[in-house]
Amino acid sequence: MSGSPNRPVRRRAFVLGGAAAAGTAAFAGPLATAASAASFGWSDDGSNYVVDTGANLVFKVSKSNGDLTSLVYRGTEYQGYGGKNSHVESGLGASTVTITQSGTTILVSVAYGTLKHYYAARSGENNIYLWTGKADTSVSATRYIVRVKAGLFLNDEPDSYTYAPTVIESADVFAKPDGQTRSKHYAKRRVIDYAAIGWTTGSVGLYIVRSHHEKASGGPFYRSLLRHQSADGGGLYEILYYGENQTEAERFGLQGPYVIAFTDGGTPSSSLYPGTLTTTWADSLGISGHVPASGRGRVAGVGISGRDSAYAYTVGLANPAAQYWGPARASDGWFSIGGVLPGTYTLTVFKGELAVHTTSVTVTAGATTTLNTIAVASSNDPANASAIWRIGTWDGTPAGFKNADLMTYAHPSDVRAAAWTGNVVIGGGSETASFPAYIWKDVNSGLLVYFKLTAAQAAAAHTLRIGVTTAYANGRPQVTVNSWVSSIPSPPTQPSTRSLTVGSYRGNNHTFTYSVPASAWLTDTSQYNVLRIDVVSGSGTTSYLSAGTSIDALDLLV
Repeated sequence: MSGSPNRPVRRRAFVLGGAAAAGTAAFAGPLATAASAASFGWSDDGSNYVVDTGANLVFKVSKSNGDLTSLVYRGTEYQGYGGKNSHVESGLGASTVTITQSGTTILVSVAYGTLKHYYAARSGENNIYLWTGKADTSVSATRYIVRVKAGLFLNDEPDSYTYAPTVIESADVFAKPDGQTRSKHYAKRRVIDYAAIGWTTGSVGLYIVRSHHEKASGGPFYRSLLRHQSADGGGLYEILYYGENQTEAERFGLQGPYVIAFTDGGTPSSSLYPGTLTTTWADSLGISGHVPASGRGRVAGVGISGRDSAYAYTVGLANPAAQYWGPARASDGWFSIGGVLPGTYTLTVFKGELAVHTTSVTVTAGATTTLNTIAVASSNDPANASAIWRIGTWDGTPAGFKNADLMTYAHPSDVRAAAWTGNVVIGGGSETASFPAYIWKDVNSGLLVYFKLTAAQAAAAHTLRIGVTTAYANGRPQVTVNSWVSSIPSPPTQPSTRSLTVGSYRGNNHTFTYSVPASAWLTDTSQYNVLRIDVVSGSGTTSYLSAGTSIDALDLLV
C-alpha cells in the first residue's frame, strides 16, 4: 500500500496528544532520512525565496506577501488547493520579506504592519519552524493554514470534511445525503489533547506540530479548527486566536515555534512536541519578542489534596499576557509547568474542566517557584454537597448526557443524534443518559424531571442547582417546581459567538441556584413532584440557533 508518494492511500488521519505521542514515538522512527537533494541554502527566483533544507524538503516564500507558495517533499508538490497559498490568516497582503542565513539556519522574516511572521529551516531537517507575533488587532485573527493539494491524502475522520451537498448553517456546516453532518469546526479534540495534527499515506506524513499556545486564548480545553478536506484539497491549522467561542481576551506577542513537519509516514519526532522542543539555535536570530529559556521560569507543586481520584486534574496558569497548563499526577497531584514568562499568574486547579481552586503565583526568570501541597476545599467542589438526587457529574463538561460525545464532531441536527427531548424519572437508573446535553429555547425547552420526596424532605426548603458549561444568545434556565415558578436569572458572561452547533461546549462554567420553598413541594409522598426547565432569552433566532445552554449537572440538595 505504500507505493509512490504521489499515490493517495486511504489511511486514518492522526492527532497526537501528549500521552499518545509518547506511546507512538518509539514506533514512528526518525524523521524521514535525507535522500538526494541539493545542498542546504537559499536562492531567489525573482518572485520567491527558495529554501533547500539539504534533506528532502524545498519550499518557497513569496517576496511580496510572505505566503508559502511551494512545498516540495521528495519531488512532490504538496502546497496549494483552490489556487490558494499557505499563509497567516487568509493571507497578509503586501509585506516586507527578507531572508538571512546564519550557519545551519535560514530565517525568512515577514513584516506586515505591526504583525511579524517567521519561517526557519535547519540544515538536514524536513521541518519548517514558524513564529507569529501579533501586537494589536490590526489583523483580526491569528492562525496559520497549510493548504494541501487534493488527492495526496485521503481521510475519513468526521472532523476533517468541510463539504457536503447541503448547507445547513452559515455556509460552513453541511449535511450529507445520509443525514450526517460535517464542518471544519468539528475539531473533536481540545488543545490539551493533541501535540500534532496531520495526515499520512504510510510512506509520507505531513503534520503541524502545535506550539505551546502561550499567547493563545482559551486555556487547555479550548476547541477550534484543526484540519479540513474538500474536493479541491485540504488544510491543516495552527489556531492562536480565532475570535470564536473565546472565553478570554485576546493575548498579544510572539507565538511559537510551531512546525510544519514531513516524515517517512510515521508521527513526528517527540522532540518536536510542546514542552520538549528546544530551539536554543533561535536565540540569536533576532526574532522580535523571542524570549530564550534563560528568561523563563517554572512552577512546581508537591501535590494536591482533596482530589476525587475518579477524575484527571489539570493545573493552569493565566494572566493577560500568557497562559500555560500541565497535568497533575494521578497518584498525588504533583505538577510542574516550565517555560513560563516572568510575572504574576492566577493558578487554577481543574477537576476535569471545572475550576475547584484558584490562587496567585509569581514566576521569576531562571528560577522555580515551588508550592506546598494545594488543598482543594470540600466546598469548592459542588459534587461534595449532599443531594437528594443528582443528574450528571460536576466536572465542567456535559459528559454522560444524551448526545454529549457526538456534539464535539457533529451538528445537533445530525441523524446520529438521539431525540433532544427527554423527560426523566429519578430512580430509573438512566437519568443522565436520558437527559439531553443541550437545551434550546426553540427545540426542547420545557424538559421535565419527576421525583418523589419523603415527608421530612417535603417539609423543608431546598436548593436546586443547575450547572452549565456555556450558553448561546444568553440562554439560561428558568425553573418551575409544581406550581412554584422561579425568577428569571441574570445571564452569566459567555462567548457571544456560535458554540453548541460548531462542536464546542466550552464556555465559562456557571452554576444557577434556586431556593425552592417548602410550600412548593407536594405533601402526598406517593406523588411525583415535577421540575420543569425552560430556556429563556430574548436573543437568538430559531431552532438550534435559538438561545441555548450546555448542561454540566443538576441536583436537589439535602
